[in-house]
Amino acid sequence: MTPVEVQQGDSPVVLGLPHTGTYVPPDIHACLNATGRDLRDTDWHVHTLYDGVLQGATTVRATFHRYVVDANRDPSGTSLYPGQNTTGLVPLTDFDGQDIWLTPPTVDAVQDRRRRFHAAYHAALRAELDRVRALHGIAILYDCHSIRSRIPFLFDGTLPDFSIGTNLGTTCAPVIETAAYGICRAADRFSTVLNGRFKGGWTTRHYGQPRAGIHAIQMELAQSTYLTTERPPWPYDPGKAARLRRTLSRLLGKLAHLALNGDLT
Repeated sequence: MTPVEVQQGDSPVVLGLPHTGTYVPPDIHACLNATGRDLRDTDWHVHTLYDGVLQGATTVRATFHRYVVDANRDPSGTSLYPGQNTTGLVPLTDFDGQDIWLTPPTVDAVQDRRRRFHAAYHAALRAELDRVRALHGIAILYDCHSIRSRIPFLFDGTLPDFSIGTNLGTTCAPVIETAAYGICRAADRFSTVLNGRFKGGWTTRHYGQPRAGIHAIQMELAQSTYLTTERPPWPYDPGKAARLRRTLSRLLGKLAHLALNGDLT
């Protein structure tokens, strides 16, 4: 299986999808324990949720699971959230702090996975951002994520429905952050936080270089907003999803409009 799927579009917006894949090579699958084989930390159905939300959007999707290697982590292994519970480049536990391996990966195995999967995803993402920037003079990376709304190991209480991350405003023009936050806050029956527990992963922080013409923003959705339940078999709820997609369509449409009209100042 190819590690990355790309659908090219002509919009200034590129959708990154690093965590929707469920492919685990057989040799790696054999090293996972029963907890790991559940793949419970997948961003379930996020690629389906965003499909067709913005006409012309480019999508770059990792097909491999984050337990193989996490495409949204620093390839050096440096923690994104020092001092807080999190998972690494190749996670040793799930989001509940439970071990996921029968045989944990060696240092050499981690580096092999980084080269085979992580590097392949980011080569594809970089190529599409450069292509879109060449078309429009600017590109906006919108990194698509979701997570269970309650995970005590990672955060207290219940996560807001929309968690917007711009690494404290450094990864995009202020007008992008303002537009995203405003549209989400105005959405009826949804809750929103800006740069809360999730401030943007390595992808957002690495590519978000506004002065170079690439803006990046991460959206972490609570899975309760579009799943029937946040447990296996992780059923997609078309009714919930339709309501959520309306807000996502307004948001992505606004970002594309800002880019096309030269309003990113």
